[in-house]
Amino acid sequence: MTALGAEAPNVNGLVYIAAFGLDKGESLGALLAQGPPAPAIAHLNIDKQGYAWLPEDDFVNHFAGDVDPVQAKVMFAVQQPMAGSAFEYVMVEPAWKSLASWYVVAQDDQALPPDAQRFFANRMGATTVEAKSNHLAMVSHPDEVVRLIKTAAEKVQRTETLASASR
Repeated sequence: MTALGAEAPNVNGLVYIAAFGLDKGESLGALLAQGPPAPAIAHLNIDKQGYAWLPEDDFVNHFAGDVDPVQAKVMFAVQQPMAGSAFEYVMVEPAWKSLASWYVVAQDDQALPPDAQRFFANRMGATTVEAKSNHLAMVSHPDEVVRLIKTAAEKVQRTETLASASR
């Protein structure tokens, strides 16, 4: 989503949920290499086709650490891999530089450190809320996430209404 830039003219705002907010010239791999791996990705498996998978223990206990264990196991079973090449992609022009942004910081995240999330949110000037959540705040704390999404949508709608009225 950060990389969409001007390629999505109908997008008027961005909501990040415990997510990387890369800036121009940055890559996931370079940022992750700056410190020890977070517990959720410490044992990332890259298969023969170059896709990255989380092992069950890391997924259930760290990535989805505050999700109901049965639901977390189902989520593990249906996880979609990430292309290993995504770690090498270098950001060109981040969309957050030209679009309003909102950010949910997951305070107990074991995949992306909360301090890194705060850094990304602050750097992008995002309206920020914090949830006492692990990485999957949208699953374990949906009300807080939905509240921020509604706030973002209302703000974007008000801004568009004001812009239309001034034309």
